[in-house]
Amino acid sequence: MAALQHHGQGSLCLYGPPGTGKTSFVQHIAEQMQRPLVAKTAGQLLDKYVGETEKHIAAMFQEAQQSQAILFLDEADSLLRSREDAQRSWEVTQVNELLKQMEQFAGVFICVTNLFSGLDPAVLRRFVFKIEFQALSVAQRETLFMQEALQGKTGRLSLDLKQQLARLDGLTPGDFAVVKRQAYLLRKTFSAEGFLQRLSEEVKTRRSQRGGHGQTIGFV
Repeated sequence: MAALQHHGQGSLCLYGPPGTGKTSFVQHIAEQMQRPLVAKTAGQLLDKYVGETEKHIAAMFQEAQQSQAILFLDEADSLLRSREDAQRSWEVTQVNELLKQMEQFAGVFICVTNLFSGLDPAVLRRFVFKIEFQALSVAQRETLFMQEALQGKTGRLSLDLKQQLARLDGLTPGDFAVVKRQAYLLRKTFSAEGFLQRLSEEVKTRRSQRGGHGQTIGFV
């Protein structure tokens, strides 16, 4: 953060599972630097007509440059897939266009992706920092649980709750946000056990979606 504020420019690629805080971190950077944020998704840039995607990419960088904004590209993997795997010529030219614009851009450019391994190697070399966002560690789970479910009261985190949290591998800040929204919509205050049960359900749903198998986690 200090480096970005000092130089006023830089390029970052944030990657990792959904819900780990990548987008929130981009918003935090913009707030700390007191810069506007130009946010784009790959879906907004991709066009069915040949050559139009490249024009949208160029316009995106021009907009950010003129407004002195931080440029944020979400779902970057849709635009930056490896050219070695390209089956159509326009898949190569759109990556080439983005590389050219990155070289010329004098601001802060941040890409976010959930599929880091498929990005073009040449694009990755253009990013000064590649930062992985991971699921919460056990200590982080406990800290966030105390904050969100126990109103910051450390003494209420029992050994049983700690053991349950330790089994919730893959838990993310996004899971806590979902449970908080559930409480808001239902107009309920969940007990510590109820909050943890709902966190467990979020993790199990995600594992099921990915076809994961193995040990049951959370409450049994």
